[in-house]
Amino acid sequence: MTRTLYLFCSAAPPVFDVARVIEDAQSRGWDVCLGLTPTAARWLEHSLDGLAALTGHPVRFAYDLPGQPDVWPEADVILFAPATFGSMNEWALGLTAKFVVSVAAQGVGKGIPTMMMPCVNEAHLRHPAFGTSVATLGAAGVTVLYGEGAYVANPPGQELPGGYPWGVALNALEGAYGLRPTPP
Repeated sequence: MTRTLYLFCSAAPPVFDVARVIEDAQSRGWDVCLGLTPTAARWLEHSLDGLAALTGHPVRFAYDLPGQPDVWPEADVILFAPATFGSMNEWALGLTAKFVVSVAAQGVGKGIPTMMMPCVNEAHLRHPAFGTSVATLGAAGVTVLYGEGAYVANPPGQELPGGYPWGVALNALEGAYGLRPTPP
């Protein structure tokens, strides 16, 4: 049985590890469709063809024209990681100018299990929109992977000790929704 993961990424340094993350998800039995914010797509523009070949699906970062068929299979789970401060706030407010934010917002409305792991620094935490957005997304049914045992913010301009916790997000895909890895 194939399980489809929509992996959505904002422009934050962990996006540069996305090929490794896709391979890890695939080894766990996921068919991965990669969506990027426009800035993340610009950061990865020289890798987009390779990422499409790796997933077997086009990498999407913009809306298709009306009437065009959807090129991705339906999602079983949506993971938005890394989610920047801007993407989180847009999603929580329902501002869907970006393709991935819109699909994530619709996923919640369609009842698709949806998870978000931020990539913000401690300065973002002090802005009142951070807590409001986390609470809004959580109240909408989004599993927010933030805090001890998940993502913990770093000081501005510093690397995350131990790196971005991609493994936490991929493990949560299995446990949070009762999904089990597909046998090889």
